[in-house]
Amino acid sequence: MTDRTLIEDGVVRLERAGHVLVMTLNRPDARNAVNSEVTSILGRALELLTRDSELRVGVLTGTGPAFCAGQDLKAFAAGEPVIPAQNPEWGFGGFVSHFTPKPLIAAVNGFAFGGGFELALACDLIVASDTASFALPEVTVGLFAAGGGAPRIVQQLPPKVGARMIFTGEPMSAADALRWGLVNEVVAPELLEQTALELAHTIAANAPVAVQASKKVLAAEGHSTTWTPDAWELVMKEFDTVFGSQDAAEGAQAFVEKRAPQWKGR
Repeated sequence: MTDRTLIEDGVVRLERAGHVLVMTLNRPDARNAVNSEVTSILGRALELLTRDSELRVGVLTGTGPAFCAGQDLKAFAAGEPVIPAQNPEWGFGGFVSHFTPKPLIAAVNGFAFGGGFELALACDLIVASDTASFALPEVTVGLFAAGGGAPRIVQQLPPKVGARMIFTGEPMSAADALRWGLVNEVVAPELLEQTALELAHTIAANAPVAVQASKKVLAAEGHSTTWTPDAWELVMKEFDTVFGSQDAAEGAQAFVEKRAPQWKGR
């Protein structure tokens, strides 16, 4: 396993594991609920992930029995913001509408409810502990899943399955989440972090320019028709970028020479 270097410790622990940025929600006594400090650090973490060319994948997880219980209601009552004042476009937790072209993996170690589930839904892939559960219970307290949960749940689940979660607030087990394709893998708790990091390193071993172009196209066109000219504009833009990149030339040369490619990320 790749050695990890601590970048920052506190309510969110940031570590570098090779080409992977590990972001660990670290408020176990508050079930990793999101307050203003968590929001600030998560927002900065995604900016770091995006701009650092050596970082290629992000992993978001939590300490203790919960992945994230959502918004910290005590902090809310005290008037703490959970949307960055300087960058409101980043959304809840500085995360849910904060786009990065680098793939994100949620390693869900326990329950992910409300805004915590919305953090996971904002990631590209989810690995879950077999003790994990997922819920959007906002309607049970007079609210709705405004952090991306309402649209994303029916994009990532069969529409009627997602609508039931939205309308009832009932939780879904890790096993059912796997059955419906909401999560990629379900593993024993002690294997969760290892599994997520192995997946992250597998992705990071691929050409960064190609992976990031793929994510941009998936994010923009993944739920759109491919039978209109507009749908192909971004594809062709990324085609020119990727196929003309140094990584593309290196990939072809490495294949010919039967060696591992040395990606430059450009």
